[in-house]
Amino acid sequence: MTPLLWANRTWDEIPGDLAAVAHAAILPVGATEQHGPHLGTGMDFVLAEALTHAVSARTRVPVLPTLPYGCSLGHSRRWPGTITLDPVMMTRLVAQIGTSAYQSGVRRLFIVNAHVTNAAPLRCALEMLRAAHDDLMVALVNSATVSERVRAAHFADADDWHANAAETALMMAVASDLVRPDRIADADDPDRTEGLVFSHPVNRTSLNGVTGRPSQANLEDGERLFGWMVEDLSALVLRGLSETPPLPHSFSVSA
Repeated sequence: MTPLLWANRTWDEIPGDLAAVAHAAILPVGATEQHGPHLGTGMDFVLAEALTHAVSARTRVPVLPTLPYGCSLGHSRRWPGTITLDPVMMTRLVAQIGTSAYQSGVRRLFIVNAHVTNAAPLRCALEMLRAAHDDLMVALVNSATVSERVRAAHFADADDWHANAAETALMMAVASDLVRPDRIADADDPDRTEGLVFSHPVNRTSLNGVTGRPSQANLEDGERLFGWMVEDLSALVLRGLSETPPLPHSFSVSA
């Protein structure tokens, strides 16, 4: 089946789409940032879009347009290509997107994040949305840790991974036009963050914007990993369609 894309639907179709899936929608969020010498800058948002579209095809949950920019301040200005939002701007932007979705009938919002350092502003946006809209449930799902098997694959060659074997393999499988095969063999750069007290920007932890071993990537691993991500995220979304709060208490009124 094809995904159900919010942008392709008319105003009189969207209410029926939402009613069929417990008023749920998915918001894919990525980033535009350097991914070493061998991957295109759109890697994160391309992955977020491909993953959520595949999940929508399975679940019939509508997918909002992908947010292609994220919080990428830590990638510095050493390497060209990064287009970043600051955390406050990103928090407000996602909160406004969620509020508009709520006004269109969404009551279960799955935010699917494919860029690690988006996690903090997205969590802040979640807090703002659920405090403002008592009957809106919001889930924040980081694509690289959606399940233990997916997490293990991402962290296999580095704890502070970026543009590593997993991400390179995923792009081989999902968007090969973002991959520069002739640059992969020499792109490996080790994780230098073990034992550090402070969180340092990428320009002080990597020589080329990579952390990990993209030289270990192959198409078969990418296809298998993407399949796991689709399967495990679909299961999570379907489980969320029937979830209710453990207690019915209002956010505003004590009982």
